[in-house]
Amino acid sequence: MAAPTQPVAGPEKAASPAPLTRLNLAFASSRLLMSAMELGVFTVLERTAATEPELQRKLDLHPRFARTFLEALVAHELLTRDGSHYRNTELSDRYLVAGKPQYIGGFVEVATRVQWPAWGRFTRALRTGEHQDDSPVDDGNELFRTRPDKDPDRIRRFMAAMDSHTSRAGAEIAERVNWTGYRSVADLGGARGNLLAQIVQRHTQVRGVNVDRTPARPFFDEHIEGLGLADRISFLDADFFHDPLPDTDVLVYGHVLHEWSPDTRAMLVRRAYEALPEGGSLVIYDRMLDDERPDRDALLLSLTFMLTSPAGGEYRVHECEEWLREAGFLDISFTPILENHTLAIARK
Repeated sequence: MAAPTQPVAGPEKAASPAPLTRLNLAFASSRLLMSAMELGVFTVLERTAATEPELQRKLDLHPRFARTFLEALVAHELLTRDGSHYRNTELSDRYLVAGKPQYIGGFVEVATRVQWPAWGRFTRALRTGEHQDDSPVDDGNELFRTRPDKDPDRIRRFMAAMDSHTSRAGAEIAERVNWTGYRSVADLGGARGNLLAQIVQRHTQVRGVNVDRTPARPFFDEHIEGLGLADRISFLDADFFHDPLPDTDVLVYGHVLHEWSPDTRAMLVRRAYEALPEGGSLVIYDRMLDDERPDRDALLLSLTFMLTSPAGGEYRVHECEEWLREAGFLDISFTPILENHTLAIARK
């Protein structure tokens, strides 16, 4: 009796290249958002919907590109279209309309002006190890690569975008730090003091000290007076690299350490330890990296900092723990916050 015939295996189904095609064009999505922000699309559509011809006139769009541009924004869920009328989505209306409390356009502005050109030279950076930011070296009179006397509104827009992080980070710190016995907290590099505002509003016994350079002072005064907290939060004009740190129970480094080299980060942690009283706490938050759970957004942001600063980049959780232990801190904890951040709390 003949042996049964074995079925002939068919050709394996080839994996689709579609994910690679999308990845190859991902830059176009970024540029779509940047150009929409430059043109003010979402601010124009804040109060009323508009047709394509109306948006051509309001935004000075060329007819050749206008329809496809607007439809691409619909496809990215940044606009909706009802018949012939375009309007903002809930997401774009909340975060991309200038002047709204949660506006993050300042981040997009920096990406357009600084990060986009730097990423165009990424291959060069991979070979040379050098950052690719052409901005002039900060002479001590700038904030976020801008002189306050030249374009204060640009600085306000970026600080407003930062507030979208510091409002939530401040709330997390207010909840997760044990404030029993603590009466004071300083934010080192605190910009306009928004993080401290979240803490002192939740803990009425605590006063805040916002540590930053002279150019930040008018923006701090404007913001904190507007919040009615001028009697609770003070401004200290200081360079936290060299000047004495304030005598407070808690010190905070938020989105600070990632701008510097590992040796500088370790030095800043030591400075904080030396300044704190016994029992005081150091709080650090950044988009720290975890080799066991690689996070795409954190890794891309780390590369962005490498491209736009001489020694910056995100760092690993275990590196932060080493700096804290070497400085002498105890009771060190790490907690995930804000989707892709890590909060470190350590006690002296």
